[in-house]
Amino acid sequence: MEDIRFTPGLLPPEAEALRAEVRTFIADHLKGYPGVKRAKSWSGADPEFSKAMGARGWIGMTWPQEYGGGGRSFLERYVVLEEMLAAGAPVSAHWVADRQSGPLLLKFGTEEQRRKYIPAITRGESYFCIGMSEPNSGSDLASIRTRAEKTADGWRINGQKIWTSKAHTAHHMIALVRTQPQDPKDRHAGLSQFLIDMKETKGVTIRPIRNMAGEQMFNEVFFEDAEVPADALVGTEGGGWGQVTTELAFERSGPERYLSSYQLLFELVREIGADAGPAEAAGIGRLAAHLSTLRQMSISIATMLESGETPNLAAAIVKELGVAYEQDMPGKAHDIAGISPRMGGGDFDQVMAYMTMAARSFSLRGGTREIMRGIIARGLGLR
Repeated sequence: MEDIRFTPGLLPPEAEALRAEVRTFIADHLKGYPGVKRAKSWSGADPEFSKAMGARGWIGMTWPQEYGGGGRSFLERYVVLEEMLAAGAPVSAHWVADRQSGPLLLKFGTEEQRRKYIPAITRGESYFCIGMSEPNSGSDLASIRTRAEKTADGWRINGQKIWTSKAHTAHHMIALVRTQPQDPKDRHAGLSQFLIDMKETKGVTIRPIRNMAGEQMFNEVFFEDAEVPADALVGTEGGGWGQVTTELAFERSGPERYLSSYQLLFELVREIGADAGPAEAAGIGRLAAHLSTLRQMSISIATMLESGETPNLAAAIVKELGVAYEQDMPGKAHDIAGISPRMGGGDFDQVMAYMTMAARSFSLRGGTREIMRGIIARGLGLR
């Protein structure tokens, strides 16, 4: 049984001092930004906004300065993310690169890869996607079948990825593929990661998977004799499983795991107004209390990351609880306000309609709820 704890954490003065600076930046750049666009949270993209964040040093904040990073703390980064997400800022373009692709390259990449890719990420000019899930595999990464075979000049990749967030806008993908036949005795062996140029590599086809709101957040990606150079290998050949589990830990505990539906809570409070009845006040109070609890759990993990710990189990718990909260929000808002989702109308109506359609897809991001519960059960010694 793994150690599981959420030691209360506090954001230091330098992190809180940064909050006012971020709020001023957001107010200047998102003046008049409508609520229905803010509701997209970290799935909304604006390349110019990403570049503006990069110019302020708010992408790759914790990375070494020699690669263009900010050399700042995880807790300062937490404040920037929290403010951006609470405001519904369009951060999607650089999101995956900042959250996990950059850290993965810093940890496992070659010096050449770091110097080639990291600075462009910190400037908000280079976008990444993650090639993990495959058809008929669900979130069982050990069962993937996409293969890479050695060639005279590098590797040839054949296979398919699915549920690939923002593949259609990404410049690069870091894909997990098989470089050796599956070993029944060790399903995790023989996996490797490759850095694939999504714009220049021949044999790469992207097809959209639209959610109920009509958005192309997810995609299918097909590789048909896609040739990549030898230096596209990330880390060690056959070491992909350990690398990808490290990568997944980067994406399961941040404020994005409970703030995706925040705009609806904001609009609900504004819709109900100061004259809320006892039932309405109690309903909003429960949502706010739950949000506060998730925030404290997430900050606790951020403080552990700052101290060099790897709280994978705690991160999985935050991800699971956060998704439940986010997906329950439209139903709770309906019950409290007594208003059904409807298109048109004011900000509350539009945001509620959008969140009702979009929230179902939230549990696909970063591992399904079934997978998260399996991880938690193993960590607790229940399976």
